[in-house]
Amino acid sequence: MICGGLPRRRFLRHSNAGIDYVVEAGDGAFYGPKIDIDVRDAIGRYWQLCTIQVDFQLPERFGLEYVDARGERMRPVMIHRALYGAIERFMGVLVEHFAGAFPTWLSPVQAVVIPIADRHLEYADEVAAASAARSLRVEVDRSDNTMGAKIRHQQLQKVPYMVVVGDTEVESKTVSIRRRSGEASHGTPLDDFVNGLAEEVAERRLELSL
Repeated sequence: MICGGLPRRRFLRHSNAGIDYVVEAGDGAFYGPKIDIDVRDAIGRYWQLCTIQVDFQLPERFGLEYVDARGERMRPVMIHRALYGAIERFMGVLVEHFAGAFPTWLSPVQAVVIPIADRHLEYADEVAAASAARSLRVEVDRSDNTMGAKIRHQQLQKVPYMVVVGDTEVESKTVSIRRRSGEASHGTPLDDFVNGLAEEVAERRLELSL
């Protein structure tokens, strides 16, 4: 039984769960039936990523038993769950699906603070520290590159947000936010930025919302 289905197959629908599936006669394993979950990648290919398998053999071979509510010895049924399948295949499909531009909650680095000059580094560290206090993955770009080069580098890395700080931001305790798409906003209070980023991550939004 394959949840998610394959191309050109006739789907059935589970009446209780409301999930489309396909019955693959003869495709069960020797130890019992299984559910395969196939995921379509960015170019239309299907990959088996998850399996849930019912095993009637190993409990018998290991002599597993439990005592039920009536005090009788019973043989359990073992369920194997491979939630990701091969982790390399899962990560490959995930990277291809998002083309490397992960939603914020999945991004290894969720925002990079870019100080305009060295005198703004102290405030950049303050922004990063306030973010870290909310368990956000925020770094400071301390390179000697020009502003344009810094922004270009972070865009190529597909970091969701670039947070630019200069004299105006230091004085007003705000940040200027630049999305990886190039859209920018200015004068966002530091607390609003941190709270907004934490909320976006907590809700696991697929689109950038700041």
